[in-house]
Amino acid sequence: MSPCPAKQRAANGEPPRPVDPDRPSDEVLAGILTGARTIAVVGMSDTEGKAAYSVPRILIEHGWDVVPVNPHHTTVAGLPSYASLAEVPRPIDLVNVFRPAEETPAIAHEAAAIGAGGIWLQAGIRSDEAREIADAAAIAFVQNACCGAFARRNALRPAR
Repeated sequence: MSPCPAKQRAANGEPPRPVDPDRPSDEVLAGILTGARTIAVVGMSDTEGKAAYSVPRILIEHGWDVVPVNPHHTTVAGLPSYASLAEVPRPIDLVNVFRPAEETPAIAHEAAAIGAGGIWLQAGIRSDEAREIADAAAIAFVQNACCGAFARRNALRPAR
C-alpha cells in the first residue's frame, strides 16, 4: 500500500504543510464519513500501489459499500464498475474523487444530479469551482484530504 502524501513528504525530509484553512474540523469530517454508507469512488483503480486502489480498500475493510466509477473498466477490484455516477443503480451517499482537479466541476454537477450527500476530493485535489457547485446544491464538500487515512486513523466505520 502506498503511503499518504504527507508521509511521503516526511520520509523525504520535507516540512509538514500548513493545515488547509478551508478544511472542515475532524468532527465534521467524521460526520461526513460515518453518515455515508455507500461511497462511489470516481477514478478507482485496479493498480496496486496507487492511492486510487489502496484508499477504497481501506474503506471496504472498514465496512463501507464502495462502488467503483471508472469508464475504462467493467470491474475494479472484483466489483462492478460504472462509467458514470448516473449509471450507478443505487443511491450514493458520498462521492470520493481520484481525478484531476479540472475534472471535478463536472463530477460535482453529476453528484448533485444524482442527489449525493457529499463530495470528497482526495489529498492533492482542490477545486474552488467544484466547491461552489457543491455549496449551491447544499452538498457537503471536502477537498485535499484522504478519507481512507482519516477513517483508519480515527477507527471510523459507517453508522448503521
